[in-house]
Amino acid sequence: MASAVLGDLSSTSALAAGNLRQAQGKSIGVFTSGGDSQGMNAAVRAVVRMGIHVGFRVYYIHEGYQGMVDGADNIKEATWTSVSGIIQQGGTVIGSARCQDFRERAGRLKAAANLVKLGISNLVVIGGDGSLTGANCFRQEWAGLLEELEKKGEITAEQSKNCSHLNIVGMVGSIDNDFCGTDMTIGCDTALHRIMESVDAITTTAQSHQRTFVMEVMGRHCGYLALVTALACGADWLFIPEWPPEADWEDHMCRRLSELRTAGSRLGIVIMAEGAIDQKGSAITSNRVKEIISTRLGHDTRVTVLGHVQRGGNPSAFDRVLGCRMGAEAVLALLEAKPDTPACVVSLDGNQAVRVNLMECVERTQQVAAAMKKGNFENCVSLRGRSFRNNLEIYKILSHVKPPNNPQQDGHDNDFSDEQSPVVVRRLSRCSVDGATNSFSPPVTSTSNRCPVPAKRPRWSADDNNPLKTGFECEHVFNIGIMNVGAPAAGMNAAVRSAVRTAILNGHQPYAIYEGFEGLAEGRLKKLNWMDVGGWVGSGGAKLGAKRTQPAKLGLPQIASKFKEFNLSALIIIGGFEAYDSVLQLAEARPQYKEFCIPMVVIPCTISNNVPGTEFSLGTDTALNAITDICDRIKQSASGTKRRVFVVETMGGYCGYLATLAGLAGGADAAYIFEERFGMRDLQTDVEHLAKKMVEGVERGLILRNEKCNENYTTDFIYQLYCEEGKGIFSARKNVLGHMQQGGCPSPFDRNLGTKLAAKSVAFLAEKMHNNYKEEGGRVVVECNEEDTACLIGLNRRTVQFSPVTHIKSQTDFQDDTLTRTVSIEEAEEFSMTTTLTPVTHLKAWSDFKHRLPREQWWLKLRPLLRILAKHESVYEVEGTEASIE
Repeated sequence: MASAVLGDLSSTSALAAGNLRQAQGKSIGVFTSGGDSQGMNAAVRAVVRMGIHVGFRVYYIHEGYQGMVDGADNIKEATWTSVSGIIQQGGTVIGSARCQDFRERAGRLKAAANLVKLGISNLVVIGGDGSLTGANCFRQEWAGLLEELEKKGEITAEQSKNCSHLNIVGMVGSIDNDFCGTDMTIGCDTALHRIMESVDAITTTAQSHQRTFVMEVMGRHCGYLALVTALACGADWLFIPEWPPEADWEDHMCRRLSELRTAGSRLGIVIMAEGAIDQKGSAITSNRVKEIISTRLGHDTRVTVLGHVQRGGNPSAFDRVLGCRMGAEAVLALLEAKPDTPACVVSLDGNQAVRVNLMECVERTQQVAAAMKKGNFENCVSLRGRSFRNNLEIYKILSHVKPPNNPQQDGHDNDFSDEQSPVVVRRLSRCSVDGATNSFSPPVTSTSNRCPVPAKRPRWSADDNNPLKTGFECEHVFNIGIMNVGAPAAGMNAAVRSAVRTAILNGHQPYAIYEGFEGLAEGRLKKLNWMDVGGWVGSGGAKLGAKRTQPAKLGLPQIASKFKEFNLSALIIIGGFEAYDSVLQLAEARPQYKEFCIPMVVIPCTISNNVPGTEFSLGTDTALNAITDICDRIKQSASGTKRRVFVVETMGGYCGYLATLAGLAGGADAAYIFEERFGMRDLQTDVEHLAKKMVEGVERGLILRNEKCNENYTTDFIYQLYCEEGKGIFSARKNVLGHMQQGGCPSPFDRNLGTKLAAKSVAFLAEKMHNNYKEEGGRVVVECNEEDTACLIGLNRRTVQFSPVTHIKSQTDFQDDTLTRTVSIEEAEEFSMTTTLTPVTHLKAWSDFKHRLPREQWWLKLRPLLRILAKHESVYEVEGTEASIE
């Protein structure tokens, strides 16, 4: 996702139960302003319910600043039930409007009078930088406005005293992700979903007719949507305002598209932001691009302008959870605010909600526009932040460097992650745009799949300016095995594709190992070339197959013999807990089998998100969106039949991640998980809660249950309990979602994450192979047995991290009754999006092997928020404290 470097945070504090009512007598006004974005309603809902929970009176301000100026019915008190059912709705239910009146002092005077008369001295603003800037200006004028109103007799002295200061907390709602100071804005992830749905649909018709499509996405002043879309779909050309093309871009673009068509590609995809410009600042339109391609190449070219469809539709699971977390944090920020507390914006720093000085963020955002206006595009990209800059560097290199010139290895869809890939060590400016001087053809040393002796590695060019080398030049071509272990999950194919192409670009030979270790034992290996993985990035399932069988079960001697037979010098295993455990078995068997003394990497990929050493696994985002979509439909059914409660079972093994996050995103009343013990008293309390809810007018209920949360309180048992106890009040139904949670095309996040993790994994393996190869008996072999050569690559907070698998095991908690039940908030650290490694042996102590769980799980801290927003009594921990955007 997007990134921004935020400063070190002070320790967080938990809200004690006795302090939850310290907001009694105070009021909050919440409004949305500027352009709408999906997820705004989730934020409004969280503000209302968390505000009521801690004792605030909460008011809607309809139609943004215009409603604040007009007053009257535009400002209404919110109730708990008034936000029921809005979390899944797109747009904003309280309206948004541009307001010229508020730009004038007279308009702000009216707005202040309307607020003071209702006792509102705390505002939550959900909008873009213009809306947030206006709120801060309002705050700075507040004392003067009240003094003027009191002199005019429009408010009393007591009213003025009670509202003597105005506190402001902002949340950024914008699909463009154009606000500096937060990794992601509310609505951006959903917009990417809408765009990718359209791109995937257009790809099929483009392939059928061998067409080139020019697709225009939103982003008048920011190219984030276009850039990430290009990475996620493997676009052939990209136009964004921050990176205008070179003067002769027409020639370069046409040469690129022509090469791809010659190589066998049946389609061309050009992605452009609506604000695309050239080096002189003149607009580049989609129709102009179409005419150039049609005229010069004769391609059948079409233009698709997505327009406001990107703003529409239900919000993604990510945007719903983001809105919930930010909304709750905004209320707590106001709860803690003092008269001299500066206006802040609740931002996302990796996986942490933080509070950043509002005007620092606004000023940085305005600097981007100023740099663009002056034509200082390099500074413009830098100001966008590290993630944007690194995304662009990767796209420039991997999309404009010509792929290997072997026809069987030509391809086009080079999408990479939202970080700077470690395979990039030199900038594009040192190579030709089409990469002609950098192309190579890896030698084929055998007509069979076996490659017993590494071939000599080809040299690049006379000046050795290959921008895609890892920096660990080795004269030999090594074999890198790639396999899936465990259940299929979205993103597996994206990771395989990235690993294959990054290996080829670095001069090594990737081998597909079909059906995991079972396939390896049977010798089912195949050399993969560039075009073999074309189009895999958006494909669901596992094209290499996925088996759960681990090497110890098949016999380590047999596995070792296959490693030797195919002369594997490195191994990438993509999968869940079984993949991690497999590498751990191989690493611990190194003293007995030198064939396992090669560098190995685990890429966590499972919908369960239960792999130690990482906060997110490939596939979880796609699965979470699938569950959330299904829950939306179930809630519709419940609303239609009235007074109905659905009990829904999710997958995840013993891990309650999917149930908890889907519960938060779907507005569930409860989510039962293994990590949080529950009994009959808890079930009875939830039944009573739902009965009360029905009486209050919310005539539906949603209960989620993790599939292995309790061996006695099964889905059938809970369903029958609700049926019996709810007689005369509500009826109950059950749904077991099953394997539909594993299907579907990967989400934009999973596509990019898989590409990123695989690219970094290959770079890690290349380094270790370079440092540990030797000649032995006329053969070149790689031999290494250090802990840091068998690792798990993980995404932790804002850092991609490699963990030695044995370190994970060394911190293992083997007994159920000693599992960590709660996770405290950790201090956010200043992380850049860089790659680190942890040996798998170090991860043993973080693992519960009996239940296949990490010992600590960050998402458990969201459990109280789920219960609070469902109107249960709970204690929520403050996530964010003040931070600098630097």
